[in-house]
Amino acid sequence: MSDPEQTACAASQPKGLSAFERYLTLWVALCIAVGILLGKFAPGVAQYLDSLSLHVNGAPVVSIPIAVCLFFMMYPIMVKIDFASVIRAGKSGKPVVLTLFINWAVKPFTMYVIAFLFLGVLLRGFIGADAIDVVRMPFGLDLPIGATYGAGTVITSDGVKMLEVPLWRSYLAGCILLGIAPCTAMVLVWGYLARGNDGLTLVMVAINSLTMLVLYGVLGGFLLGVGRLPVPWQALVLSIAIYVALPLVAGYLSRRWILAAKGEDWFKEKFLHVLTPITIIALLITLVLLFSFKGEVILGNPLTIVWIAVPLFLQTCLIFFLGYALARFFRLKYIDAAPVAMIGASNHFEVAIATAVMLFGLSSGAALATVVGVLIEVPVMLMLVRFCVATKDWFAHEP
Repeated sequence: MSDPEQTACAASQPKGLSAFERYLTLWVALCIAVGILLGKFAPGVAQYLDSLSLHVNGAPVVSIPIAVCLFFMMYPIMVKIDFASVIRAGKSGKPVVLTLFINWAVKPFTMYVIAFLFLGVLLRGFIGADAIDVVRMPFGLDLPIGATYGAGTVITSDGVKMLEVPLWRSYLAGCILLGIAPCTAMVLVWGYLARGNDGLTLVMVAINSLTMLVLYGVLGGFLLGVGRLPVPWQALVLSIAIYVALPLVAGYLSRRWILAAKGEDWFKEKFLHVLTPITIIALLITLVLLFSFKGEVILGNPLTIVWIAVPLFLQTCLIFFLGYALARFFRLKYIDAAPVAMIGASNHFEVAIATAVMLFGLSSGAALATVVGVLIEVPVMLMLVRFCVATKDWFAHEP
């Protein structure tokens, strides 16, 4: 490993799966059950929490409880990153270029095609060809009742203008938001378990976080528009500002202050240790709220999660094997090939959930689709880790 990569890796060396991470699928399943029960027996709780929102022109734009939860999902990721080393370590050449190509030139478009094919064609009858979803009106848009906008129709719900859209398109929107959100902190664990280059992985987490500031809104706006769920650019910019830029700046500034005041040893051994479970705890609280709204949909059609999971599973495997094959074609060493494939396959589901909730609402099918991404992340990625370890002899190795 080169010196820049060692520097980049200094912020956090993943030690494998913690109890939270190892059983994340179980925790998500329990949150589904708790959320459904909460929605059935105490529906007012989640509705009250979601009503605590920042309003613009009389319409709820940002749910304050969800925004707080999602900030604490993102901040522990951002504070681990040593951005000062990103430019130096980013000069590692082919692995970085290949990862950026897969994440931003391939993955968003394959996600759209696969999700549209399955949700809009092959599985549409199972989802409900005429099933509808009610989502938020796009931020900054004011249309009369009965007007059409993309695939939606403007209606009123509890005195607030909303959009009535086909349910499968709402699920498609959630898949799109996952497809344009590559690489999470969890990918540090996947790379570590696959015995990959931890420095390269952490560098790509940082580079992707910075790239998202520019490309997430551009690609999101374009693909949602193609899917006839257009979102004004102001809404995507606001989402990125709140859920990426804010925790990124907070992480950068607090990291500098803590290292100056307490030193690197205290930062790594004390501060990061306290932060470790915060991301997942905040995620689980958010999931309970999400499923408290979607309980009726799931109970009425228990296979809903399966239908959404099918394209997400296929997309994850496709991107992984594409990255792995290209890494072999370009003769990368195994320690670089494994992170390249893992980073592309893994999703930044924290940002996807946050954006779906802001753009379409806590009770939307889009939010549910992003949560399904969390549900399948751990078992699928562990399967791919095992594949990497079993096939590492396909690649060159460090002496």
